[in-house]
Amino acid sequence: MRAFPIIPTIIMLIICVVLIIIILKSTKKAKHIILVILLFFLNQRYMIPTDTSSTTSNNIDVLFVIDKTISMNALDYQNNQRRLDGVKADCLKIMEELNGARFGIITFDNKARTLIPFTQDSYMAREAIEIIEPIGEWYAKGSSLNTPLEEIKKVLENEHKKAPKRVKVLFFISDGEITDKSTLNSYASLNKYIQDGAVLGYGTKEGAIMYYIDDEDIQHPKQRLVMDTTVSPNKEAISKIDEKNLKQIATDLKIDYIHMDNTAKINEKIKKIKTQMEKEMNTIPITSYDDTYFILAPIILLLLVLDLKKVRRDCV
Repeated sequence: MRAFPIIPTIIMLIICVVLIIIILKSTKKAKHIILVILLFFLNQRYMIPTDTSSTTSNNIDVLFVIDKTISMNALDYQNNQRRLDGVKADCLKIMEELNGARFGIITFDNKARTLIPFTQDSYMAREAIEIIEPIGEWYAKGSSLNTPLEEIKKVLENEHKKAPKRVKVLFFISDGEITDKSTLNSYASLNKYIQDGAVLGYGTKEGAIMYYIDDEDIQHPKQRLVMDTTVSPNKEAISKIDEKNLKQIATDLKIDYIHMDNTAKINEKIKKIKTQMEKEMNTIPITSYDDTYFILAPIILLLLVLDLKKVRRDCV
């Protein structure tokens, strides 16, 4: 069984503890405490193994480094889509085209973390990509492209020691914005660990507005517009791509920079990576997983309906 939390576990745990404390101060406790516990497990998105298949492996290791700061919600990817929606589609295409490779995922906002270490389990990697969401405005502390540097170095150094002959491919994915007044550090120390890849830039020079999900009221989350509070009166915040920063990272890493305004832009890079691919004869067992939310969701809904009927009876 594996978990793919929608809201980070520690944050959801804090929310649930606060809710339980509030419930304990009321007169009716048991049903509501059960409801909170069920919500916690629903958020965890536990996946249960179903069947096992096998896939042919190759000599490619692909590391995705994905910016999930709030600016990745900006609506300037094809037809006013979010930048992050474009990122997800492009990552899934890369994974499909490089089937048999091992995939690793690092995400960064205020902090960097390894979401998925290098794995042959493409199903798990796809699921991890699909659930990535930008940090909420309440937790945002400004964007810095220096944040993932040490985490990338740690992962690549470790994999180089374990499998020095495997081809390491790095995709650094961001809009290039730095909003915390930091100066971009050099990424040159990493280029000795990678043989190919690209810096993928998302966004436009004109920029776009951003929305975020305000989950302060956990039962009634709302979509809100990100505002620029540095001016008076406040106005809509606009996020713009900063290609200068992205090109500098690409130069440091000695890989290509690609401005991603459509998925086709990555085709030539994928073709080049495939020329370095060597298929191995052994097959790797891959386990498929099914979501468990459909088990918990009806129970939660039933408890809410029963609670609503009780409130109505009490009001009559």
